[in-house]
Amino acid sequence: MAESLELVSAIVKAIDSKRGMKIEVLKTSDVTILADYFVLATASSTTQLKTLSDVAEEAAEKLGETPYSVEGERESGWRVLDYSTVIVHIFLPDQRNFYNLERLWQDAEVVDVAPMLAVEDDE
Repeated sequence: MAESLELVSAIVKAIDSKRGMKIEVLKTSDVTILADYFVLATASSTTQLKTLSDVAEEAAEKLGETPYSVEGERESGWRVLDYSTVIVHIFLPDQRNFYNLERLWQDAEVVDVAPMLAVEDDE
């Protein structure tokens, strides 16, 4: 089983590789028992929402992780992948603005995702 931050990093990198937008990670372990981290990302369309969800699942699977539950269909504009210690929320822009999880969990520490983002190989 992967460590929480290792799982977060793999998921963030996968989402970034498919041009997920506004990727944010909140360290929630100090403010809730729901999860250690929330990964938030925005998709530009229902098709991209499904793609981002699929690549996040694939990245987790490579680390031996399968979601305990998956909620939401791409038509709903919000998809949630629950890995127990890491919960991934992928939204369309209107849904992200509506739910505003950043405000709801404003006491959570914001994690710098820059080191986790996908890097193009020059080789």
